[in-house]
Amino acid sequence: MDANGQSFLHDSCTERARGGVTVRQPEQPEAAAVHPPARRAGGNHSGRRRSFGTLRRLPSRRYQAGYLGPDGRRHVAPTTFQTKGDAEAWLSLQLAAMTEGRWRPAPSSPAPCPTFGVYARQWLTGRELKPRTRAEYARMIVTLIDVFGDTPLDAITAEQVRSWHVAMGPAHPTARAHTYSLLRTILNTAVEEEVLSSNPCRIRGAGRPPGRHGMRPATLEELTQIAQAMPDRYRLMVHLAAWCALRFGELTELRRKDIDLRQQVIRVRRGVTWPGGQAQVGTPKSTASIRDVSIPPHLMPAIRHHLASYAQSGSDGLLFPNTDGHHMHHGSLYKVYRPARAAAGRPDLRWHDLRHTGATLAAHAGATTRELMDRLGHSTSTMAMRYQHIADDRPAEIARRLTALAEQPNEPAIQ
Repeated sequence: MDANGQSFLHDSCTERARGGVTVRQPEQPEAAAVHPPARRAGGNHSGRRRSFGTLRRLPSRRYQAGYLGPDGRRHVAPTTFQTKGDAEAWLSLQLAAMTEGRWRPAPSSPAPCPTFGVYARQWLTGRELKPRTRAEYARMIVTLIDVFGDTPLDAITAEQVRSWHVAMGPAHPTARAHTYSLLRTILNTAVEEEVLSSNPCRIRGAGRPPGRHGMRPATLEELTQIAQAMPDRYRLMVHLAAWCALRFGELTELRRKDIDLRQQVIRVRRGVTWPGGQAQVGTPKSTASIRDVSIPPHLMPAIRHHLASYAQSGSDGLLFPNTDGHHMHHGSLYKVYRPARAAAGRPDLRWHDLRHTGATLAAHAGATTRELMDRLGHSTSTMAMRYQHIADDRPAEIARRLTALAEQPNEPAIQ
């Protein structure tokens, strides 16, 4: 201290008197140098480890970038990025601004929430989907955009969703359930990407299509009658749909090379779908659908007859081509299948119900849940257990035993 009570500055230290003791304290610089925050030890669960900032790939397949600023707070880019390179470039700009002393925190006002139409189209673009699924989603998104298209995501309320669901009506319950399920999925992604704080789709069970109650599998006699009523070139299709439980798209893409006569196995490796009315050959419905299906021996004579008479030549020849030599369309098949099922007294039996019939027959034959899953190409046990329940004769056996108890002597009759 000088005589006037002023403090002296010595290099980078300041002397202050506290209770008669002189304390030397480091002088505070006018501007502290900014350095990227050091990486913490251990795993980084919020994004990939980097020298500066973090990147996180979102369910939409876009990238979110963020970093720890000089103010000790985490800052996230006001938008997501289509590519990893774009996200890294944004982080580089933030680092340069910090290093050069130009960094300022972003304005506190949040970026405007995207409308449903903008977000839904972006959501669809970022998904890896099979052509048929993409076409179906695109069609349903058009329906949703008609209702919610211009509405910001954070302005969609549970009441609006419920009103829309009621307005769709019960006439087409499956379509309504699928459309609602897609809306819920899109908004769930918005929640995961922190665009929304919560999902307004809260109608319990609305995304679950109604079950087809009362579907009665075909009997062996009905299967025989349906096959006999079909044109000879398509009779084997009926048998393979039932006894091997193949899907229509798997059947119509079967080729000679997929039939192993020596091992008596059908190798399901592809399927055909019809997005936009054009045949599209791709992998089967799911990974579990790629499978080998054992052929019941009683079908082998019919298979050999069909290969000799109707299948196209060459290893890539189609087993069931249409009259023009191309893939058979579902509509073309029904021209001959409708009268055939009517002749068997089963006008209610859809083509896909033949697959259900085959699953029930396999369950009757004693197939376990795992064996049914493998034969049908299912990834979960739900449907396999349902077929086992249909094939279970225990309820009828219990009823018969109850009657036997009632008819025992010395027991009073039920009046």
